[in-house]
Amino acid sequence: MPSPDPTLTTDVAVVGGGLGGVAAALAAARAGVSVVLVEECSRIGGQVTTQALPALDEHPHVESFGRSASYRALRDALRAAYGGTANPGGGWVSRLCVEPAVAQRVLDTSLAEAKVTVLTGLAPVAARVERNRIRDVTLTDGTVLAATVFCDATERGDLAPLSGFATVTGSEGSDAYGEPDAVPGAPDPGAQQSFTWCALVEHHPGADFTGPAPANYAALRDRLTFDIAGWDGGVHRYRMFSDGPDGRPPFWTYRRLRATAPELAVLNWASNDCAGQDPLRDPAGAERAGRELTAAFVHWLRTEAPREDGGHGFPGLRLAPEAAGTPDGFAEAPYLRESRRIVVDTPVTGHDLAPVDGRARARHLPGSLGVTWYHVDLHERTGHPAPVYRETAPFTIPAAALVPAGAENLLAAAKNLGATQVAAAAYRVHHGEWAVGEAAGTLAARAVRDRRPVSAVDEPAFLLAVQRDLVAAGVPLAWVADVDVDHPLFGAVQLAAAHGALEGERAATLAVDPDRPAGPADADAARRAATALGADPSAVDTHRAFGAVLEDPTR
Repeated sequence: MPSPDPTLTTDVAVVGGGLGGVAAALAAARAGVSVVLVEECSRIGGQVTTQALPALDEHPHVESFGRSASYRALRDALRAAYGGTANPGGGWVSRLCVEPAVAQRVLDTSLAEAKVTVLTGLAPVAARVERNRIRDVTLTDGTVLAATVFCDATERGDLAPLSGFATVTGSEGSDAYGEPDAVPGAPDPGAQQSFTWCALVEHHPGADFTGPAPANYAALRDRLTFDIAGWDGGVHRYRMFSDGPDGRPPFWTYRRLRATAPELAVLNWASNDCAGQDPLRDPAGAERAGRELTAAFVHWLRTEAPREDGGHGFPGLRLAPEAAGTPDGFAEAPYLRESRRIVVDTPVTGHDLAPVDGRARARHLPGSLGVTWYHVDLHERTGHPAPVYRETAPFTIPAAALVPAGAENLLAAAKNLGATQVAAAAYRVHHGEWAVGEAAGTLAARAVRDRRPVSAVDEPAFLLAVQRDLVAAGVPLAWVADVDVDHPLFGAVQLAAAHGALEGERAATLAVDPDRPAGPADADAARRAATALGADPSAVDTHRAFGAVLEDPTR
């Protein structure tokens, strides 16, 4: 009797089930193509589930604009699971903190409703590539996954190098692009950021969960503290349950995920940031070191952490396996702040994200497929212990950053986009990863439907088709404060903005007031946008800031 065919065929294969992978899978399925999502861990969700970090790092406008319809729906569903509570965990670092199990249910439901085939516990081990096109990928159980387009949303950026496409790690060095926050001089591939092996702990006042000190506790003791070296050169001081001596809010509520008893918090702090390891090339060694450091931090909290009453230790801290979805309360996977990054002709650099005088947004980058915003947040890098915090201006996701050099059917769909280490440090957080994945999934689906290579996104007509798919799905392409996804002019404004209509005088504010009478600068910008969009610039209604010719995003 012949053996069953081990090949699974789909239109779009998304390899990696973190937030970028989930967003890519949902976007591609929304566009009407078949999708298979493969995840190495036992569950999908990445940061919000297996990495035990469902305290969302986001930009300050996320409640009102600067996010897609799908990301807004995700946030709404998380809150609905708690009866509409705005911030169920009450963590002060985030506007929305929830428990991993809740995030899991929301994401699983979304993928099931979209009819995405989900395979967990599997990772890519080999790829067959012909003339820069991936034919299929072999998974750890022997399944051969064939697809028209592949999206690499793995946590380490594994699929691109496995398929023979170039990637970079660590820092490009300041010599490459003149970035002040790159490590000095030449490239340093080993200068990777610290990662964190998170753990979830409950607080049970009056209980005692103290156990023996971990074997390596004495060696790690000197780095275990509430206090954090700040980016400003000072030291920020914290206490456990009350404000610190310099007014800092409590450590316990920093990333609290459950505000009802027993309260639940995730341990993701400078004290258990694990540096000096190489989680990309030595994941097993990194796991040992990361888990050992977090175990030492848990013991310090139980036995030596200073209390407000002058004593030491909080023995009522219990590791919470039920909440973590693991046997021991530690996360199933590490929170990696960076991965391998694809090589592209012109990567996004820190200069592209920097504030510019007279502009409310970062500099205009052609080919926008989405928006996100976060500061450059570089934790300790191997050999370079000083953290970096640098302000940015609201920025976009250029299409060119998603296509590996030479690739015909592979896209970056997470924090592995074509950006320098400095710039990637601003794209890597929850909202940024979702936005990159959604852009990649939409581009992948359009490539399938038009039977084009993904590299065709550098052609104006194909780029415009992808952008129209995005705005039709409620994905912003530019930062606009007063035309959200429900506004009737959303598509017109976003397409025009992505093609230069917000340059010049309009660059000074995030509001565009699309119905106001147009001045000379507005008319010039609208004509430029009309030309880029393939419309007749002479047909633009110059009496309005955005002409009627641009109002139909499906035109």
